[in-house]
Amino acid sequence: MGNVIKKLAIGLVVGGALVGITRALEFPFVFQMMFFGYAMLGAAVFMLLDAPSLKTMSGTKSVIALLAFYIVLCTVYIAGASMWPQYDPEDEKGKIAKILGPKFAATQQGKAEELIARAKALDEQVKALEVRLKALGGDETTKEPQAGALPVTTGAATGDFMKLGEEQWQLQECYNCHKLKGEGGKKRGPELDNIGTYLTVDEIKLKILDPKSFMAEGYEKDWEKGKMPDKYKDLMEESDVVALAAWLGTFKNTSVPTPKPIKKK
Repeated sequence: MGNVIKKLAIGLVVGGALVGITRALEFPFVFQMMFFGYAMLGAAVFMLLDAPSLKTMSGTKSVIALLAFYIVLCTVYIAGASMWPQYDPEDEKGKIAKILGPKFAATQQGKAEELIARAKALDEQVKALEVRLKALGGDETTKEPQAGALPVTTGAATGDFMKLGEEQWQLQECYNCHKLKGEGGKKRGPELDNIGTYLTVDEIKLKILDPKSFMAEGYEKDWEKGKMPDKYKDLMEESDVVALAAWLGTFKNTSVPTPKPIKKK
């Protein structure tokens, strides 16, 4: 009995240590529990080594015991697997269709080009307005605009275009590496709430298509290793890239410490 308690205590200590390590590494809760379960399973195996040998059973009892053990084992494995993060196949199929399928029908291409032109014109208007405000001593009015906010001159078409940009943010799963509006990010990339202050729409577009074109301060090692994937030029259409860049260009929240981009190319 003493050995059982000792091994149980060791299993709890090891399991607690694994939970602490996985929590520090920001593993999902289900994975933390999985590591703890592995530690306890290991402790149970070592406990069984001290258990007395089973009595000899008849053939029928042996078959029944084997089947019962198999059923219990299958139940445990299936129940355990159900606790893992589940993915909706239909949702994933929808993402693939949006990325690889035709983004716009022939009747929509003209509208997309019009929206792109309007977004570029809007960016120029914002720049001109900022220059005029600075000349009039109105710097304070432009320091901390609402994240993602647009000037009141934007129309329905521009709103649709911005919605397309936000959709691309979700579709390309940019939130896996970058934090925006307090959501997403795995510390692999900088927060982007103030990216519009540093880069123009064209520069953001260049960064998306050529990740080596700009390097964020403090992310030198990540830039050298090429952590940002160089795949979006193949996955995204021109209109999608411009929409995403234009949407990101509206984020100018100076209260968020977005690292300063350094042009490399």
